[in-house]
Amino acid sequence: MAAGIVNIRRDVDDKFYRYRMPLLLTKIEGKGNGIKTVIPNMSDVARALSRPPTYPTKFFGSELGAQTSVDEKNDRYIVNGAHDATRLRELLDGFIDKFVLCGACKNPETDLVLTKGEIIVRDCKACGERTNVDMRHKLTTYIVKNPPKKTKKGKKGGHAEAPTTGTPPEPAADGENAEGGGEDGAGSDDELTRRIKAEAEQLNKDTTLEDEGWSADTSPEAVKARMEALAQGMTGVSVGAGADDEDEDEDADSPYAVLGRWVAENRSASAVDVFKKVQELGIEKKHKAVQVLAERLFTEQVVNEIPKYQAVFVKMVSGEKHQKALLGGIEKLAGYDHPELVATIPKILMAFYQADVLDEEVIQAWGTHVSKKYVDKETSKRVRKASEPFLKWLEEADDGEDE
Repeated sequence: MAAGIVNIRRDVDDKFYRYRMPLLLTKIEGKGNGIKTVIPNMSDVARALSRPPTYPTKFFGSELGAQTSVDEKNDRYIVNGAHDATRLRELLDGFIDKFVLCGACKNPETDLVLTKGEIIVRDCKACGERTNVDMRHKLTTYIVKNPPKKTKKGKKGGHAEAPTTGTPPEPAADGENAEGGGEDGAGSDDELTRRIKAEAEQLNKDTTLEDEGWSADTSPEAVKARMEALAQGMTGVSVGAGADDEDEDEDADSPYAVLGRWVAENRSASAVDVFKKVQELGIEKKHKAVQVLAERLFTEQVVNEIPKYQAVFVKMVSGEKHQKALLGGIEKLAGYDHPELVATIPKILMAFYQADVLDEEVIQAWGTHVSKKYVDKETSKRVRKASEPFLKWLEEADDGEDE
């Protein structure tokens, strides 16, 4: 029997909603103390959610107080006891809300990422935000011990086993159309898929912080606008670095100076606004832009501000050079602009480390080598001296993973 297709968010009453999944099916087997509920299409449902099928199965068990059985080889997912489909569908809605939907925009196009601090976050591909999962739920213990499999090497962490969020399931083997197709004139699953893809293509053009949306607009009008913005740059704020930055443009009208002034004058700007400004200036891939943001974007409340803007750094920091530039910006922020922040250097490093923006090896190399690239030698020593508690914590964490 073919499963019907429903919206991933069942509270959305829109037959053209982009994100779809098979309707969860159940089958009662056994009797007496051996009665159990088999979920025959759990793999298909999990694939549509981009989550391993073990996660919703274990979620059902924790919510129902029931034992679960998982046989991935034979594609069997079982919850002990007799549970009707309606109840399990309601629980699946809860799983989706807690472990799939973005906490900011409620879009299901997310990956689960386990940070180095063993905090589970939902990394949203639609709005760019990273929102924490409620670590009080019992399922989080299982996820920490069985993290999502990494499908590619990168800073953003692993992806769940299912590669595509919201992809409709394959048509039934017997040729029957899935529910939600014929009644509204959609026809077969193939026609429904084509319609969803067409709508998704249009939505991607308008969705803020989509992967494709992070690229700079290179149209003649956009280039002209950027040039005019540079030509009208105000004098005043310098974002100069140390003597080793001879390859960077320190002119008051450089894009880096313009960026530094803009973030200083727009403290209420969101992460989206900041990245759009970086794009407008055409420097979203430049390590110097990362350094300027680290120095100028934050205030003395930097520890509380990092979560607000971490999506920008996750997107822009793509290599060791970018990480070094970020650390350089932190040196200038604490060493020159806000000396009172020197004591909080360990907290600042921890925040970027747990967000998977800074790598352990880069931090350790930075912490043990004084440099005059961004600040004077004495300031560099003072900042690195303050970082020693965090560096020691990294060493101890290497010696014993439990710590």
